Amino acid sequence: QVQLVESGGGSVQGGGSLRLSCAASGRTFSNYIMGWFRQAPGKEREFVAVISWSGSSTGYQDSVRGRFTISRDNAKNTLYLQMNSLKPEDTAVYYCAASRRSYNSDIYYQAQTYDYWGQGTQVTVSS
Repeated sequence: QVQLVESGGGSVQGGGSLRLSCAASGRTFSNYIMGWFRQAPGKEREFVAVISWSGSSTGYQDSVRGRFTISRDNAKNTLYLQMNSLKPEDTAVYYCAASRRSYNSDIYYQAQTYDYWGQGTQVTVSS
């Protein structure tokens, strides 16, 4: 079992920045690929970003590439999402997730790839 707790959400004006954190406990954090997803009101949960066990490989949804950066600190069992140039359409609840599977670009964008989920943190971007 892996327990995940997100933090760092809040309200910000368009163009601003936020840094989300996801603290992991339980099994060895470095054994898991980690992802960020988000869900806006009335919409399905969507993939945002993913990072491999070591942090050497990352992937992003097209709409956030160049604005968001995913990273991890395995010594601190923590995942991060640095979000810059935020837009109102980034407003959503953001979730971190962990997967025991190998890093695979064919499946990492799918929610069913992930075994454990946090409770989410709200990000609200005003225009």
